[in-house]
Amino acid sequence: MELENNKVLIRPAGTLQILSKHEVAQLCDHSDKGLNELLRQCTLAVLNTGSKEDSSMALLSAHPDYQIHVNAKGRGLQVEIDNVPKNAFVNGEIITGLQEHLWAVIRDLIYAKNEILEAKEFNLEDSFDITNAIFHFARNAQLLKSGVSPNIVVCWGGHSISLDEYKYTKHVGYHLGLRKLDICTGCGPGAMKGPMKGAVLGHGKQRYTNGRYIGLTEPGIIAAEAPNAIVNELTIFPDIEKRLEAFVRLGHGIVIFPGGAGTMEEILYLLTILMHPENQNLPFPVAFTAPESYRNYFDSVLRFIELTLGASACSKFEVFIEQPEELADFMSNGFERVREYRKNNSDAYYFNWKLHIPYEVQQPFNPTHENVAALNLNRDQPPHLLASQLRRAFSAIVAGNVKQDAVQMVAEKGPFHIHGDPEIMREMDNLLKDFVKQKRMKLGDAHYEPCYKIVTE
Repeated sequence: MELENNKVLIRPAGTLQILSKHEVAQLCDHSDKGLNELLRQCTLAVLNTGSKEDSSMALLSAHPDYQIHVNAKGRGLQVEIDNVPKNAFVNGEIITGLQEHLWAVIRDLIYAKNEILEAKEFNLEDSFDITNAIFHFARNAQLLKSGVSPNIVVCWGGHSISLDEYKYTKHVGYHLGLRKLDICTGCGPGAMKGPMKGAVLGHGKQRYTNGRYIGLTEPGIIAAEAPNAIVNELTIFPDIEKRLEAFVRLGHGIVIFPGGAGTMEEILYLLTILMHPENQNLPFPVAFTAPESYRNYFDSVLRFIELTLGASACSKFEVFIEQPEELADFMSNGFERVREYRKNNSDAYYFNWKLHIPYEVQQPFNPTHENVAALNLNRDQPPHLLASQLRRAFSAIVAGNVKQDAVQMVAEKGPFHIHGDPEIMREMDNLLKDFVKQKRMKLGDAHYEPCYKIVTE
């Protein structure tokens, strides 16, 4: 790495030393069809790991002179970066983990564009092909490990949490690590970082040297949840729906900590799948957990789920309050059932092929004012379909909070209007008000201005 006049020159290691001239041109293309602006946004977020900012617009505004260029040299690839944030350096060198994350950004943006989104190999209007595309994407990122028994715990939860909550997530991660379980999260701060940090200690005590700390993200969310420094396998999926499907295809069970709108989006996505008639017999352990001081959080969440989707939806979760050891045993025992099921049904340990995910759930939801207003948030449909519609409502709120395009739309047209069954709307409004009061919607202590309006009449 060379550093001169606030300009960094880096040569990637491994296979990224070799890119075609076409791929280099795509990475340098500033047009709407090119990848440079997306590359700029994602790499800036990566190099700002540890930042207290969760808005891509604010991050770009704070670093207006940040630029990245990719050059094909005679001896391979060279990346030139102008005005790298100072916190990315130690003694004049970019931190090794951040360099690895940079290469993951380049790898995934190129693969997504050329092999998934624009290639004719996958028909993204077909459910099976979408799942195949996700498999290929994960394989290209080397996430699929054959010959390993189920041991990946997906951890979901908020990026804006209290210190007590963060310490608890580390405690849970520690006990998962003692059982030699690997951790997969949305890769950001808060409840996404804590379990990984705890697992590092648990793995160390067990002399488990191949610990995996997998981070799954997507371009629209990466600034809000910039990869934390512990992530050693970062993958950037093309959109939120493919990211969510990757979580449930790669993970063998899920632990959910308190969070905000994004966590509710994930919970409702999971219910959409687990309540589907074709998935009733698939073992997939899921647990809610929190410290004692935040017991009321899941009381509110379960109340919302029961009043909107029914008591059977609540039965999909086990609740562990201030019980990290019991939770870790629950996941470990659940993984044994997953192993037996997949062995008996000749399904891969590393990718859950048998899980049924409907085509409409796989389709990217574009959170425009018109699309949000058109959501069917009424009880005239099966519960798993209502869960899917509710998931999209929360997805729109996440987008309006942190994603650049949606933030601009809200600034120009006002908040999203969400309406439906009056009782569901009242419960949704109450839940969101709790999230705002608990400062779960955005990082920091600044006043939160809702990007949504719940129509309760």
